[in-house]
Amino acid sequence: MTMDHDVKPPSGVDPNVPSIARVYDYWLGGKDNFAADREMGDRVKAVVPEMPLMAYHNRLFLGRVVRFLAGEAGIGRFLDLGAGLPTMENVHEVAQKARPEAEVVYVDNDPVALAHARALLATTGNTHVVGGDLYHPEPILAEVDALVGLDRPVAVMMLAMLHFMPDEDAHRTVRTVMDAMPSGSYLVISHIGDTPQLREAARFYSASGTGAVLRSPERIAEFLDGLELVPPGVVPLTDWRPDESVPALDRMAGLAAICGVGRKL
Repeated sequence: MTMDHDVKPPSGVDPNVPSIARVYDYWLGGKDNFAADREMGDRVKAVVPEMPLMAYHNRLFLGRVVRFLAGEAGIGRFLDLGAGLPTMENVHEVAQKARPEAEVVYVDNDPVALAHARALLATTGNTHVVGGDLYHPEPILAEVDALVGLDRPVAVMMLAMLHFMPDEDAHRTVRTVMDAMPSGSYLVISHIGDTPQLREAARFYSASGTGAVLRSPERIAEFLDGLELVPPGVVPLTDWRPDESVPALDRMAGLAAICGVGRKL
């Protein structure tokens, strides 16, 4: 479905206000976005031409890390916070290939993302969709506990979302979520770095009412404090256990986006 001004948007959605989830969808070649989303995506891309490729590599990282967690790490429960719109290699698709019984909960606050997630992702009894505000994680955690339980290790995914939260809120959300997780759980993060080009791009997000907080690799690593880092540690997206899906020519595109995985002891 291609959404535009001649198509009635879902209830509660203003097509004139760009959405992070829909801009991301546009960069990945999706069709679930409005003209305002495409305009913002193009403005950011004009400053950082690699941004769509960074978004693509974020999805490739998601696939690699979920395969690791569902396989080698033996994790059977996944919590995807700020899941966005369904696209290639969704968490449940990757996890349930390796572990058919894996349970996945997707969380987002974007009405379009939620509508599509409920239609396309919640196709099995092991896949769930929850609407929630990450600034207030407690109700989300209560619903997740009711759906799948938090008595066994969970892989918490926070991909490309912490850079949209101020320091205090971002760290409080991470602490609150991980404090609720049992030992053996994992936290997975990805985050754009701090470069002159990205600072310029962040101005466009701020102008749309969504502030973007750029952080150095050292500041990004602080979200994993107290956890046991999974090798190779906090690294550019394309350097986290790369496989044949990461062409050598694309490696530079991931340098401005940082990721890391930590295990709760």
